[in-house]
Amino acid sequence: MLFRRREPDGLLERVRTYLWPRRSFSRSVQYFSKRILRLKATPHSVAAGVAAGVFASFFPLGFHFIIAAVLCWVIAGNLVAAALGAVFFGNPLSFPLLWGASWETGKLILHEHLPRHGPPEHLGEMMHTLSFAKLWHPILEPMLLGAVPLGLVFGLVFYGVTRWGMTAFRAQRQRRMTERAGKARQGGREVPAE
Repeated sequence: MLFRRREPDGLLERVRTYLWPRRSFSRSVQYFSKRILRLKATPHSVAAGVAAGVFASFFPLGFHFIIAAVLCWVIAGNLVAAALGAVFFGNPLSFPLLWGASWETGKLILHEHLPRHGPPEHLGEMMHTLSFAKLWHPILEPMLLGAVPLGLVFGLVFYGVTRWGMTAFRAQRQRRMTERAGKARQGGREVPAE
């Protein structure tokens, strides 16, 4: 590879960079937005893919890419955009917030079925033994039920923002290309037809 480092980063440095970017978070947001805007697909396909990735990030079981891929297939979304949306929206910094919001929303939906004072006292033991049957009712059921409405709301918001951004970006690029072609014709050079 042309721009490879002489000494590759170690595991700790890669984890640190993933959690806290070298430059800044705004630069990382710009990078992801440019990657999404430059995808060669329809605005609906890219926006649906991003929405599927955002929707899948709310689910607690870790099958985000599988959920996003199935949802992309259903709504004709772009798989690359879904992966980018899932990685950008669902990351180690945001997972506690997403899952906590899902759990609280699920508790509101199942208000009469859950204890009022948070998780059970033996949650540590259940997590240690990873007993799915014991974890289902107090933890996983409310998280899954809460993930659906939150994922739908945030997915629709990201769909609208991404579709608007794709449309504006492509219109601006088309306008720049038209201006360049006009300037080239005025300068005496004939631009070859595509």
